[in-house]
Amino acid sequence: MKLCIIGLGLLGGSFGLAVKAARSNTQVTGVENDLQHAQKALSLKLVDAVMPLEEAVTNADLVVLAVPVNAIAALLQPVLDLLPSGATLVDFGSTKEQICQIADKHPKRGQFVAAHPIAGTEYSGPEAAFESLLAQKTMIICDKEKSAPASLALVEQLCSELHMPLRYMAAADHDLHLAYVSHLSHISSFALGLTVLDKEQDAKNIFDMAGSGFSSTVRLAKSSPQMWAPIFTQNRQNVSEALDSYITQLQQFKALIAAQDEEKSRALMAKANDIRRILG
Repeated sequence: MKLCIIGLGLLGGSFGLAVKAARSNTQVTGVENDLQHAQKALSLKLVDAVMPLEEAVTNADLVVLAVPVNAIAALLQPVLDLLPSGATLVDFGSTKEQICQIADKHPKRGQFVAAHPIAGTEYSGPEAAFESLLAQKTMIICDKEKSAPASLALVEQLCSELHMPLRYMAAADHDLHLAYVSHLSHISSFALGLTVLDKEQDAKNIFDMAGSGFSSTVRLAKSSPQMWAPIFTQNRQNVSEALDSYITQLQQFKALIAAQDEEKSRALMAKANDIRRILG
């Protein structure tokens, strides 16, 4: 198989490593605008070669868009235009509805599979990639009925080989759910980081006094702004609704604390403890 990966960061690089491990005869070609990233990806053997977009796509059996969602939206039509007959294009974007709407208008829509691997870390770039990132992580496939059986089967088979459980849903449902369980988490972390940085001008105090609770909660604030700003924009309606709900909960906690109402405060936290039922 000839695999082309557009975007050689954490997801794209990790996917390349995992596929090469699962299918040793796979030829992996990368497309990367950042020359330093391209050189790093080659030195780390994330890909076998780096080529210009047109050359890489027109010679591929499978093309993966592993770039920020605004870049996916911009590249989707031109890449589908270049895609050879019988080849498959898959994207790894964290939003799906706008991307699928663009794909739906293209005559090669059947060759496209809209996917989202629920995997990542707070780090970015080729050096952040590692082979096991995707193992046992869920791959969500959206609007599968719009993908040709052969293209869908190829992505499903690769997910099986990479030990990735599959979930299927509509693109609009994906964006609604992810606004609450992913996008809101990142905004909360960014906001907490800003709150503490504004209050604690002496960075040494943060490091000396920060416990594991703070560290785990603010971990996502180290994530790439270049990746997350377009996600919030593309999913702005769902994210805005999620933020409204979150702000209401914060205001409720604030009111109870101000009123020194420990009984209701405990009851509210006990209600939140039900999250154990979902997350274990």
